[in-house]
Amino acid sequence: MKRRAQGGLGSALLWWAGRAAVPVLVLLLWQWLGASLRLPHYLSYPGEIAQAAAELAGDGELWVHLRDTLLRLVCGFALGSAIGVAAGLVAGTSRGARGFLDPLVAFVNPVPKIAFLPIVLLLFGLSSSAQIAIVAFSVSFPVFLGTQQAVLMVDRHLIWVARNFEMSSPALLFRVVLPAALPGVFAGLRVGLALSFVVLFAAELIGAKTGLSRLIVEGEEWIRYDIMLVGIVGYAILGFIADRLLLQVRKRVLKGSLVGTQEADQ
Repeated sequence: MKRRAQGGLGSALLWWAGRAAVPVLVLLLWQWLGASLRLPHYLSYPGEIAQAAAELAGDGELWVHLRDTLLRLVCGFALGSAIGVAAGLVAGTSRGARGFLDPLVAFVNPVPKIAFLPIVLLLFGLSSSAQIAIVAFSVSFPVFLGTQQAVLMVDRHLIWVARNFEMSSPALLFRVVLPAALPGVFAGLRVGLALSFVVLFAAELIGAKTGLSRLIVEGEEWIRYDIMLVGIVGYAILGFIADRLLLQVRKRVLKGSLVGTQEADQ
Protein backbone atom coordinates (compact mmCIF):
# COMPACT_ATOMS: atom_id res chain seq x y z
CA MET A 1 0.00 0.00 0.00
CA LYS A 2 2.82 2.38 0.92
CA ARG A 3 4.61 1.66 -2.36
CA ARG A 4 1.43 2.37 -4.31
CA ALA A 5 1.02 5.71 -2.54
CA GLN A 6 4.63 6.60 -3.25
CA GLY A 7 4.21 5.57 -6.88
CA GLY A 8 1.09 7.69 -7.22
CA LEU A 9 2.83 10.69 -5.66
CA GLY A 10 5.83 10.23 -7.95
CA SER A 11 3.61 10.03 -11.03
CA ALA A 12 1.77 13.20 -9.97
CA LEU A 13 5.04 15.07 -9.45
CA LEU A 14 6.33 13.95 -12.85
CA TRP A 15 3.07 15.03 -14.48
CA TRP A 16 3.22 18.50 -12.92
CA ALA A 17 6.93 18.83 -13.73
CA GLY A 18 6.24 17.97 -17.36
CA ARG A 19 3.52 20.60 -17.62
CA ALA A 20 5.60 23.29 -15.90
CA ALA A 21 8.83 22.60 -17.80
CA VAL A 22 8.09 24.66 -20.92
CA PRO A 23 6.77 27.80 -19.12
CA VAL A 24 9.70 27.74 -16.70
CA LEU A 25 12.23 27.38 -19.52
CA VAL A 26 10.59 30.26 -21.41
CA LEU A 27 10.76 32.50 -18.32
CA LEU A 28 14.40 31.59 -17.68
CA LEU A 29 15.32 32.31 -21.31
CA TRP A 30 13.39 35.60 -21.23
CA GLN A 31 15.14 36.61 -18.00
CA TRP A 32 18.59 35.73 -19.37
CA LEU A 33 18.04 37.61 -22.64
CA GLY A 34 16.78 40.68 -20.80
CA ALA A 35 19.48 40.71 -18.14
CA SER A 36 22.17 40.37 -20.81
CA LEU A 37 20.65 43.33 -22.78
CA ARG A 38 19.73 41.19 -25.77
CA LEU A 39 16.09 42.36 -25.80
CA PRO A 40 14.59 45.66 -27.06
CA HIS A 41 14.27 48.29 -24.32
CA TYR A 42 10.46 48.15 -24.46
CA LEU A 43 10.35 44.42 -23.65
CA SER A 44 10.94 44.29 -19.91
CA TYR A 45 12.11 40.96 -18.53
CA PRO A 46 10.58 39.05 -15.58
CA GLY A 47 12.94 40.54 -12.98
CA GLU A 48 11.97 44.11 -13.93
CA ILE A 49 8.28 43.21 -14.08
CA ALA A 50 8.42 41.64 -10.62
CA GLN A 51 10.23 44.70 -9.26
CA ALA A 52 7.60 47.04 -10.74
CA ALA A 53 4.81 44.86 -9.32
CA ALA A 54 6.43 44.99 -5.87
CA GLU A 55 6.72 48.78 -6.17
CA LEU A 56 3.04 49.14 -7.07
CA ALA A 57 1.96 46.66 -4.41
CA GLY A 58 3.98 48.50 -1.80
CA ASP A 59 2.04 51.75 -2.21
CA GLY A 60 -1.29 49.88 -2.60
CA GLU A 61 -1.98 50.99 -6.18
CA LEU A 62 -1.75 47.49 -7.64
CA TRP A 63 -4.34 46.11 -5.22
CA VAL A 64 -6.83 48.85 -6.12
CA HIS A 65 -6.53 48.05 -9.83
CA LEU A 66 -6.76 44.29 -9.22
CA ARG A 67 -9.76 44.68 -6.91
CA ASP A 68 -11.76 46.80 -9.34
CA THR A 69 -10.97 44.62 -12.37
CA LEU A 70 -11.84 41.45 -10.46
CA LEU A 71 -15.09 42.95 -9.15
CA ARG A 72 -16.18 43.95 -12.66
CA LEU A 73 -15.27 40.55 -14.06
CA VAL A 74 -17.05 38.53 -11.40
CA CYS A 75 -20.21 40.64 -11.42
CA GLY A 76 -20.38 40.93 -15.21
CA PHE A 77 -19.67 37.26 -15.83
CA ALA A 78 -22.17 36.10 -13.18
CA LEU A 79 -24.93 38.39 -14.47
CA GLY A 80 -24.31 37.57 -18.14
CA SER A 81 -24.14 33.84 -17.41
CA ALA A 82 -27.43 33.91 -15.51
CA ILE A 83 -29.15 35.78 -18.34
CA GLY A 84 -27.66 33.51 -21.00
CA VAL A 85 -28.55 30.26 -19.23
CA ALA A 86 -32.10 31.40 -18.44
CA ALA A 87 -32.75 32.65 -21.98
CA GLY A 88 -31.13 29.54 -23.48
CA LEU A 89 -33.33 27.22 -21.42
CA VAL A 90 -36.45 29.12 -22.46
CA ALA A 91 -35.46 29.19 -26.13
CA GLY A 92 -34.45 25.53 -26.09
CA THR A 93 -37.72 24.33 -24.58
CA SER A 94 -40.17 26.75 -26.24
CA ARG A 95 -40.56 26.90 -30.00
CA GLY A 96 -42.27 30.29 -29.78
CA ALA A 97 -39.47 31.81 -27.69
CA ARG A 98 -36.90 30.29 -30.03
CA GLY A 99 -38.62 31.83 -33.03
CA PHE A 100 -38.44 35.24 -31.37
CA LEU A 101 -34.92 35.06 -29.91
CA ASP A 102 -33.05 33.29 -32.71
CA PRO A 103 -33.35 36.08 -35.33
CA LEU A 104 -32.58 38.73 -32.69
CA VAL A 105 -29.44 36.96 -31.51
CA ALA A 106 -28.34 36.20 -35.06
CA PHE A 107 -28.65 39.92 -35.88
CA VAL A 108 -26.84 41.31 -32.80
CA ASN A 109 -24.27 38.60 -32.09
CA PRO A 110 -21.87 39.38 -35.00
CA VAL A 111 -21.58 43.01 -33.87
CA PRO A 112 -18.51 43.61 -31.64
CA LYS A 113 -20.08 44.19 -28.23
CA ILE A 114 -17.62 46.94 -27.38
CA ALA A 115 -19.40 48.99 -30.08
CA PHE A 116 -22.29 49.35 -27.62
CA LEU A 117 -20.03 50.90 -24.96
CA PRO A 118 -20.90 54.55 -25.82
CA ILE A 119 -24.59 53.74 -25.27
CA VAL A 120 -23.79 51.93 -22.03
CA LEU A 121 -21.71 54.90 -20.83
CA LEU A 122 -24.63 57.23 -21.52
CA LEU A 123 -26.88 54.98 -19.44
CA PHE A 124 -24.54 54.26 -16.52
CA GLY A 125 -21.91 57.01 -16.69
CA LEU A 126 -18.21 56.60 -15.91
CA SER A 127 -18.71 54.01 -13.18
CA SER A 128 -18.05 50.32 -12.68
CA SER A 129 -21.69 49.68 -13.54
CA ALA A 130 -20.91 50.50 -17.18
CA GLN A 131 -18.09 47.94 -17.36
CA ILE A 132 -20.19 45.31 -15.57
CA ALA A 133 -23.09 45.92 -17.96
CA ILE A 134 -21.00 45.61 -21.14
CA VAL A 135 -19.31 42.45 -19.84
CA ALA A 136 -22.67 40.91 -18.91
CA PHE A 137 -24.10 41.83 -22.30
CA SER A 138 -21.15 40.25 -24.10
CA VAL A 139 -21.08 37.07 -22.01
CA SER A 140 -24.80 36.41 -22.40
CA PHE A 141 -24.54 35.64 -26.13
CA PRO A 142 -22.14 32.64 -26.14
CA VAL A 143 -23.77 31.29 -22.98
CA PHE A 144 -27.22 31.61 -24.56
CA LEU A 145 -26.12 29.87 -27.76
CA GLY A 146 -24.35 27.07 -25.89
CA THR A 147 -27.29 26.49 -23.56
CA GLN A 148 -29.93 26.58 -26.28
CA GLN A 149 -28.02 24.14 -28.49
CA ALA A 150 -27.37 21.82 -25.54
CA VAL A 151 -31.07 21.77 -24.64
CA LEU A 152 -32.04 21.02 -28.23
CA MET A 153 -29.58 18.09 -28.22
CA VAL A 154 -31.14 16.44 -25.13
CA ASP A 155 -32.34 12.92 -25.91
CA ARG A 156 -36.10 13.00 -26.51
CA HIS A 157 -36.49 9.61 -24.85
CA LEU A 158 -35.48 11.16 -21.51
CA ILE A 159 -38.24 13.74 -21.86
CA TRP A 160 -40.83 11.14 -22.91
CA VAL A 161 -40.00 8.95 -19.91
CA ALA A 162 -40.27 11.94 -17.54
CA ARG A 163 -43.64 12.90 -18.98
CA ASN A 164 -44.90 9.33 -18.69
CA PHE A 165 -44.15 9.58 -14.98
CA GLU A 166 -46.29 12.77 -14.96
CA MET A 167 -43.36 14.97 -13.96
CA SER A 168 -44.27 18.65 -13.70
CA SER A 169 -42.77 21.13 -16.17
CA PRO A 170 -40.44 22.80 -13.62
CA ALA A 171 -39.24 19.39 -12.42
CA LEU A 172 -38.74 18.25 -16.02
CA LEU A 173 -36.69 21.35 -16.76
CA PHE A 174 -34.44 21.29 -13.68
CA ARG A 175 -34.17 17.53 -13.06
CA VAL A 176 -33.98 16.20 -16.61
CA VAL A 177 -33.30 18.85 -19.27
CA LEU A 178 -30.78 21.04 -17.42
CA PRO A 179 -28.60 18.17 -16.09
CA ALA A 180 -28.49 16.61 -19.56
CA ALA A 181 -27.57 19.96 -21.12
CA LEU A 182 -24.84 20.89 -18.61
CA PRO A 183 -21.85 19.89 -20.81
CA GLY A 184 -23.00 22.35 -23.48
CA VAL A 185 -23.79 24.98 -20.86
CA PHE A 186 -20.24 24.78 -19.49
CA ALA A 187 -18.83 25.04 -23.02
CA GLY A 188 -20.72 28.31 -23.46
CA LEU A 189 -19.59 29.51 -20.03
CA ARG A 190 -15.94 28.91 -20.88
CA VAL A 191 -16.24 30.86 -24.13
CA GLY A 192 -18.06 33.64 -22.29
CA LEU A 193 -15.37 33.74 -19.59
CA ALA A 194 -12.59 34.32 -22.13
CA LEU A 195 -14.70 36.94 -23.91
CA SER A 196 -15.33 38.79 -20.64
CA PHE A 197 -11.60 39.51 -20.28
CA VAL A 198 -11.33 40.82 -23.84
CA VAL A 199 -14.35 43.10 -23.49
CA LEU A 200 -13.41 44.37 -20.03
CA PHE A 201 -9.90 45.25 -21.21
CA ALA A 202 -11.33 47.53 -23.92
CA ALA A 203 -14.06 48.90 -21.66
CA GLU A 204 -11.60 49.92 -18.94
CA LEU A 205 -9.43 51.70 -21.48
CA ILE A 206 -12.32 53.95 -22.48
CA GLY A 207 -14.59 54.37 -19.49
CA ALA A 208 -12.77 53.57 -16.24
CA LYS A 209 -10.48 55.42 -13.84
CA THR A 210 -9.12 52.26 -12.23
CA GLY A 211 -8.40 48.70 -13.32
CA LEU A 212 -5.56 46.79 -14.92
CA SER A 213 -6.23 48.42 -18.30
CA ARG A 214 -5.77 51.86 -16.73
CA LEU A 215 -2.53 50.61 -15.22
CA ILE A 216 -1.33 49.71 -18.72
CA VAL A 217 -2.28 53.20 -19.97
CA GLU A 218 -0.44 54.82 -17.06
CA GLY A 219 2.66 52.77 -17.90
CA GLU A 220 2.44 53.97 -21.49
CA GLU A 221 2.07 57.60 -20.43
CA TRP A 222 5.05 57.36 -18.06
CA ILE A 223 7.06 55.34 -20.62
CA ARG A 224 7.29 52.57 -18.00
CA TYR A 225 7.15 49.40 -20.05
CA ASP A 226 7.60 47.28 -16.93
CA ILE A 227 4.36 48.73 -15.48
CA MET A 228 2.55 48.08 -18.76
CA LEU A 229 3.62 44.45 -18.59
CA VAL A 230 2.51 44.23 -14.94
CA GLY A 231 -1.02 44.99 -16.16
CA ILE A 232 -0.78 42.52 -19.02
CA VAL A 233 0.62 39.76 -16.80
CA GLY A 234 -2.08 40.55 -14.24
CA TYR A 235 -4.77 39.95 -16.84
CA ALA A 236 -3.06 36.71 -17.89
CA ILE A 237 -2.87 35.41 -14.32
CA LEU A 238 -6.48 36.30 -13.55
CA GLY A 239 -7.63 34.66 -16.79
CA PHE A 240 -5.66 31.49 -16.11
CA ILE A 241 -6.96 31.16 -12.54
CA ALA A 242 -10.55 31.84 -13.60
CA ASP A 243 -10.37 29.25 -16.39
CA ARG A 244 -8.87 26.60 -14.07
CA LEU A 245 -11.54 27.29 -11.43
CA LEU A 246 -14.32 26.96 -14.00
CA LEU A 247 -12.86 23.67 -15.23
CA GLN A 248 -12.70 22.35 -11.66
CA VAL A 249 -16.34 23.32 -11.07
CA ARG A 250 -17.26 21.62 -14.35
CA LYS A 251 -15.37 18.48 -13.39
CA ARG A 252 -17.16 18.27 -10.04
CA VAL A 253 -20.62 19.00 -11.44
CA LEU A 254 -20.22 16.56 -14.35
CA LYS A 255 -18.39 13.92 -12.32
CA GLY A 256 -20.81 11.15 -13.27
CA SER A 257 -20.93 12.16 -16.94
CA LEU A 258 -17.14 12.12 -17.30
CA VAL A 259 -16.67 8.51 -16.17
CA GLY A 260 -14.74 6.60 -18.84
CA THR A 261 -13.54 9.76 -20.63
CA GLN A 262 -10.00 11.09 -20.94
CA GLU A 263 -10.96 14.20 -18.95
CA ALA A 264 -11.84 12.07 -15.92
CA ASP A 265 -8.26 10.80 -15.78
CA GLN A 266 -6.68 14.26 -15.76
